[in-house]
Amino acid sequence: MVNIIWVLMTIIGIVFAIINGTIEQVNEAVFKGAKEAVTICIGLISILVFWLGLMRIAQDAGLLQKLANLFQPIVKRLFPEVPVNHPAMGYILSNMMANLFGLGNAATPMGIKAMEQLRELNGGSTEASRSMITFLAINTSSLTLIPTTVIAIRMTYDSASPTEIVGTTLVATFASTVGAIMIDRYFHYRRTRKKGGK
Repeated sequence: MVNIIWVLMTIIGIVFAIINGTIEQVNEAVFKGAKEAVTICIGLISILVFWLGLMRIAQDAGLLQKLANLFQPIVKRLFPEVPVNHPAMGYILSNMMANLFGLGNAATPMGIKAMEQLRELNGGSTEASRSMITFLAINTSSLTLIPTTVIAIRMTYDSASPTEIVGTTLVATFASTVGAIMIDRYFHYRRTRKKGGK
């Protein structure tokens, strides 16, 4: 569906540029955008390699496991249907740790694995379980402590203080995550009450 939307937007834009006589500007924007994309990707490689290496050291040193154990009581309350020793819990905690450190690319495979395990817990049903909805809500709330990707982009564009965004990121993370959990809980309890015939 998203692919269709992008194709339609591209076709409409090109047709409009032809009618409006601005196709040259469109060509210029396309090549300029492609050049900037390559520059940004190369800039991101350095900071991502640094953070991924740091995360690997933290993982080998047992720091991630300790952080996972620290957050386990909170995560257990968020996902009461998931047994503590189930693989889904490990993937959820790993996904959250990677997201907290701004490693979205590293978090994605663990998030997919967590969803697969949650689906197994749900009996393979195509209908999302409560835990799956909660996990998706928390993931889309931009759970981040260190916005690694944004810092890398700011460094690429010669920001005077690329890390000054960390403070506002913490506030935004707190507000969005608390908001997502509250909305998730509200709709869960409303659905539970409706099923109870109230």
